[in-house]
Amino acid sequence: MAQTEKTLGFAPGLYQVMASAPQLLQTYGAIHQAFQKTSFNAKEQTVIWQTINVEHECTYCVPAHTALAGMMNVDPALNEALRNAAPLNDAKLEALRSFTLIVVRNRGHATQADLDAFYAVGYGEQQVLEVILGVAQKVLSNYTNHIAQTPVDPAFTKFTWTRNSSKAA
Repeated sequence: MAQTEKTLGFAPGLYQVMASAPQLLQTYGAIHQAFQKTSFNAKEQTVIWQTINVEHECTYCVPAHTALAGMMNVDPALNEALRNAAPLNDAKLEALRSFTLIVVRNRGHATQADLDAFYAVGYGEQQVLEVILGVAQKVLSNYTNHIAQTPVDPAFTKFTWTRNSSKAA
């Protein structure tokens, strides 16, 4: 939590909620750090995070990751497409978005055809497992925010989001 506070200048509401269960906060932090060290670049990480956030309708995480994507120098147009659940112009990123949705919607069940389509754009077995890591991270944060009804932090309010009505600045 201290590192996040140092980076952002405040303790995000999600972390404050998770602090009530220290093991949850610790595990979330460890998964977040691990996911950032995967083979995915900043754009790909954003595709995974925002795809899951939008699918789970997390009104806290979509704005937070919009801000994070900006800090990671991700193209705002990419982030806006993700916020609106729109197909992506980049075939590889679209395959990543589609595969992430398959994993989330089918609770980890993917057909060989799903895997083959993912592999056809250059991803491999490692990336399949790294998508699962991203899903695990977002389940922890999205579900926590749903239950706690975590209010969006003031630093993220300009990126407020609800399904089908993106309001990114």
